[in-house]
Amino acid sequence: MKISSVKPAAAAAKHDHSRCVGDALRAAERVCADRVVRLTPIRRRVLEIVWSSHDPIGAYDIIAKLPRGDRPAAPMTVYRALDFLVEQGLVHRLDSLNAFIGCDRATERHAGQLLVCGRCGKVTEIDDPRVQRAVDAAAAEHGFRCDAALEVKGLCARCSGAA
Repeated sequence: MKISSVKPAAAAAKHDHSRCVGDALRAAERVCADRVVRLTPIRRRVLEIVWSSHDPIGAYDIIAKLPRGDRPAAPMTVYRALDFLVEQGLVHRLDSLNAFIGCDRATERHAGQLLVCGRCGKVTEIDDPRVQRAVDAAAAEHGFRCDAALEVKGLCARCSGAA
């Protein structure tokens, strides 16, 4: 099982976030080259903004962070970029938060599971094949095929300890 996105406080203090962004951009370039799709400048910039922290970010927050030339970026442009990034597995859409978060396993096709803290909003991505197999098997019994990350809402360790 692989876990990502949330780091312990001590690790976060020493965290080199520019490395995360760089790693994500290099992975995106590899993924796009392998799949023969274009990582356009706007898609690249939206991916950088999503990776600018490990917290979920909404589309309008992304728009607010885009450079303002003669006019602000059109929401549809950002939504199209986000759709592309989700389709390529470079970011995950969190339906419950109406937000997006970077995926650190973009070079691997996976659905994964997203643990969403209902109090602080932190997200931890896990990729537990046992969970995925159970969900896939139950879904298949109903003629359903899963193609997105499973979101599980609850409380993170920090928030459950404070409760």
